Amino acid sequence: MNKQSEILSQPEGRRLEFKEMLPSNADLAKTIIAFANDAGGELYLGVKDDPREIVGLDEKKLIGIEEKITNIIHDQCHPIVLPEITFLNLEGKHIIKVQIFKGSNPPYYIKNKGFEEGTFIRVGSSNRIASPEIIAEMKRQQHSISFDSEISHGKPADDLEFLLFEAHFHEKTDEALTSATLKKLELIKSDHGISYPTNALVLLSEDELKKKLFPYAKIECARFKGKVPGNFIDQKTFESSILTQPEEAYQFVLRHISQGTTDYTGVYRNDRWEYPVIAIREAIRNAVIHRDYSLDGMDIKVAVFDDKIEITSPGKLPPSVDFSDMLSGQSSIRNKILAPVFKRLGIIEQWGNGLKLIADELKKFPEIGFEWKEPGMGFRVVFFKYNVESEVSPQSEGKTVEKTVEKTVEKTVEEILDQIKINPNVTIKELQMKTGLSRRGVEWNIAKLKLEGKIERIGPDKGGYWKVIDNQ
Repeated sequence: MNKQSEILSQPEGRRLEFKEMLPSNADLAKTIIAFANDAGGELYLGVKDDPREIVGLDEKKLIGIEEKITNIIHDQCHPIVLPEITFLNLEGKHIIKVQIFKGSNPPYYIKNKGFEEGTFIRVGSSNRIASPEIIAEMKRQQHSISFDSEISHGKPADDLEFLLFEAHFHEKTDEALTSATLKKLELIKSDHGISYPTNALVLLSEDELKKKLFPYAKIECARFKGKVPGNFIDQKTFESSILTQPEEAYQFVLRHISQGTTDYTGVYRNDRWEYPVIAIREAIRNAVIHRDYSLDGMDIKVAVFDDKIEITSPGKLPPSVDFSDMLSGQSSIRNKILAPVFKRLGIIEQWGNGLKLIADELKKFPEIGFEWKEPGMGFRVVFFKYNVESEVSPQSEGKTVEKTVEKTVEKTVEEILDQIKINPNVTIKELQMKTGLSRRGVEWNIAKLKLEGKIERIGPDKGGYWKVIDNQ
């Protein structure tokens, strides 16, 4: 299966859409605008989505369809969007691929509607009108300005209470948090001769202004009974300074997962948590530092279930970050004032190390899987147990009783290796069907096998193949 065929086997989503025929002018313009405002995307014409089937287009009409697409984009989209249109022949049928790259001049909108009513964004596999907050964020992106760097005129900086931050800063840096330091960190800025806090300093404070402006700058934690949201075993809300919220949420998780003995070294017992807790702590910290604080009505949620832990943060994944490639040292800073403060206080490490740290920790827990999702305007990471059934009995008082089913992680890995041996050209989609894993689960295991030196990719993604390496 070639690369295009593999793409056509993927579900519609943030960067991918299929249409059996050319959609209406309005629907096409919305999709183009949404892709340009977000991470870019690909639209395939001549492909039925449900059920997925390549139906093809009339070869004699391809040039006409291309011209119509170009005219619609030119006439209805503003600023200018330049698509890349390609004719493809798959399974003997003609389809058209329209590729839209992430725009450099957002917000993009439909001309006759104006940017207030004509700006669309991609949410999952649908196009939605952008809220005023999202449009404002696009304008900031255009000028390379972050929300946390903007001045908050709620009260002068001298009247803002941030004693906790001041004490924390002195403890970690052995420096006083003077006005000069605050200015250097861009936590205060001058406007008409008066020093005002930036949004970053308000978020770091314990002032009433923070509760007024950012009532959702908090973490909601819950331990659910079972595998889905429903009955609570425990629930906590952490509304303190965003400096302390990550640790408070992390301690909540530790209270609701188990720590068992793995082995003994001499007379010493070696205990091991059931989840990679260092990776979970890093994920919680990332949720706090990289969340979109401009989105109203959304807070961070940490949910512990019998079989998984979910951490959901407001704001979609930045287009420049690919969680599928966790070891490449990627870094995309949404909060340009808060991030250096967190780094200086030792809450986060060197840029780009967070994903690598999570990946390295997961290597030590082959029984734990990892995947990410984008529900609505949020970003979620999930640490899940492979093939574990769980139940909570009345006698356990909330403690999880686990029953491991026959199919283990090792067998899953063996299945992937066996399939590659049988067919070196096997695709991710085919491995999904053979193993029963999600796409993210297959990709994660493939990445891990590559890191362990058990397989390697020969040639490019398109036209290449897998090779199993025998180290014995």
